[in-house]
Amino acid sequence: MLSAVAFAPGATAAPAGPGTGGPQPIIGGGYASNAPWAARLFSNGQQTCSSTIIASNWILTAKHCVTGGGLSFRIGSLNQSSGGTVANGVQTYTHSQADLALVRLDRSVSAGYAQLGQPGTVRVGQNVQVYGWGATSQCGSEINCQSTLLKVANVTVTSGCYDAYNGSAICARRGDGITAGGDSGGPMMAGGVQVGVASTSDRQTTTAYTNVTAYRSWIQSIAGV
Repeated sequence: MLSAVAFAPGATAAPAGPGTGGPQPIIGGGYASNAPWAARLFSNGQQTCSSTIIASNWILTAKHCVTGGGLSFRIGSLNQSSGGTVANGVQTYTHSQADLALVRLDRSVSAGYAQLGQPGTVRVGQNVQVYGWGATSQCGSEINCQSTLLKVANVTVTSGCYDAYNGSAICARRGDGITAGGDSGGPMMAGGVQVGVASTSDRQTTTAYTNVTAYRSWIQSIAGV
């Protein structure tokens, strides 16, 4: 839970990833200027989700983003189409009770790895940042609406809640933007450290991020960080 305070969990909304009735992702917000840990996720060559690199050969993303297989990642570039390093996923681990996945890469990648938060890093009322390559407007084709450049938006933490798999999550309300399709698996950053992974969104006012701080022991047991 957030800041060791018990909150009444809220209802879950539709996953923020592909196949959820049309894209409505980081609508608003702005373009990111510094995110060396950013990793665009491709499934069988198609851009689908966002993610972060947390160690030389480990990616952190959402469980619902990895079900299609054929995973590859463009790492360390703000542009999903060029730059950075491209690496393939060779082994995937998913949490049994939360919307989290770890993907081991086929090579070591030198990057500015995302530092993960500890319990107490994030609190209700805090202004945090969310990142993703999702669509920039509501439209008929999610792929056509997704942003070529990484976007960022400010949101405000409102409570603890549940993610798409009933795991511990951080709920936030829209600030200057909101996340949804294509932003799934991307990070919520608080004070420069990652505290959440995009799981669900109502695509208008509220978004839920799986609480990374609640699953630190699981992440460390697999990825060593």
